Amino acid sequence: MTEPTPLTDLPFEKALAELEDIVRRLERGDVPLEDSIAIYERGEALKKHCEGLLKKAEARIEKINISPDGKATGVTPLDVDS
Repeated sequence: MTEPTPLTDLPFEKALAELEDIVRRLERGDVPLEDSIAIYERGEALKKHCEGLLKKAEARIEKINISPDGKATGVTPLDVDS
């Protein structure tokens, strides 16, 4: 079995694809117990990694303020809670 890619090297899309593959494998139920535990732990780490990447992306999203005449007047951080 090959070593998994370090989480710090995984972009969101690849981490999510790997997580989805882990879920499929666990749902099939044909993975030996020890392997199931190992891939479950990898899945938990991938989940946390994806959540962290999403939070960083949300922090970068900005809302552009448009004046009545249609010109951009500035930017403010997106209010994620509303």
